Amino acid sequence: METRLGDARNKEDSERSVRTRASQWAVTGLFIYASILCLSLGKDFFVPIVLAFLLALVFSPIRRFFDGFGIPPALTSILIVSILVMGLVAIVGAIIVPVSGYLESLPRIEEDLQLKLAGLSEALSGAFEASRRLADLVKNHAANVQQVELRGNGPLTSAALIVPAMLAQTLLTLILLLFLLASGDLFYEKLVEAMPTVQDKRRAMQIANDIERNLSRYLLTITAINASLAVVMATLLWLIGMPNAVLFGVIAFVCNFVPYLGPLASLLAGTAVALISFDGVGFAAIVAMTYLVVMTFEGQIVTPYFIGRRLRLNTVVVLIAVSFWAWLWSIIGMLLAVPLLVTLNVFCNHVPRFRGLGNFLSSRADVVSETEDASANGSGSHIERIS
Repeated sequence: METRLGDARNKEDSERSVRTRASQWAVTGLFIYASILCLSLGKDFFVPIVLAFLLALVFSPIRRFFDGFGIPPALTSILIVSILVMGLVAIVGAIIVPVSGYLESLPRIEEDLQLKLAGLSEALSGAFEASRRLADLVKNHAANVQQVELRGNGPLTSAALIVPAMLAQTLLTLILLLFLLASGDLFYEKLVEAMPTVQDKRRAMQIANDIERNLSRYLLTITAINASLAVVMATLLWLIGMPNAVLFGVIAFVCNFVPYLGPLASLLAGTAVALISFDGVGFAAIVAMTYLVVMTFEGQIVTPYFIGRRLRLNTVVVLIAVSFWAWLWSIIGMLLAVPLLVTLNVFCNHVPRFRGLGNFLSSRADVVSETEDASANGSGSHIERIS
């Protein structure tokens, strides 16, 4: 009798445990879904805030360096934000004029591409013809009001409609960044005060310091590498006679912040312009080979050497993260994907419960043990010092 009661009790406990785990997974799934929905619906609000906090983590070591010379944080913050504004204006100015010219010439560019590719590939020529017939069919059956709307909303008009929103988000990001940097270490002080125990305070500070150090070294190093890449690319394209070589240097600088997909986009853009700017496909092939050689050297030798093996992330995870944030937050999401992934990786490697996830995010299986050794030695760094 007692054996039967014990078996029934064990069966009941097992069923209760299964129901508990199922409810926990359900709650976790609902939380993830609600979080993604919230980030998607509140994109205009969250993007400037996340970007400002990431930039504050990047520039905090610089601000702290000037603090050692007695320079007020407010003055350093104004200087940093002013440099960012000047750099942003320079990038936009280098892109907007030639790109607007290309946008206005899209019909002629399409015709030129069709003529030049017709002899190269009949399949592509047929695709252009099918596309034109489909467009004509849509226009013939569309309402007059719709036709007027399509003619009025050209590429420049559509781009002009989103400029006010982009300016507002940029202004909010810069203002928030200014206040975060000017406040000094107030954020860290409040973080320590919020932790209940001394161990939690120490761990929170270690996580915050490691995220700040890793992001700062990573983004500043990547920015320097991309700037060098832009100079080299613009110089080579100018030497071989590419029009608007500075534009494509700037495009290479911006796109290279997005792993894998960014260099591919800049290569396709440069090759397409070379194809429509010169007769034949020989010059376009030279431009494509120039991109391939320079970007392969940068991606396989320069960046791994300066970044160090401890920051190398899982390639598949990086691609998934870039695709996810591109779907969620468009172009800005693609730029933020890797910094957010680095932040998550540092956090996971410091919390025992999430170290398995941190190991999965990293490309090296021993990254967790390296993190523990670094923490034991008091370094707390996930990036090797730049040689």
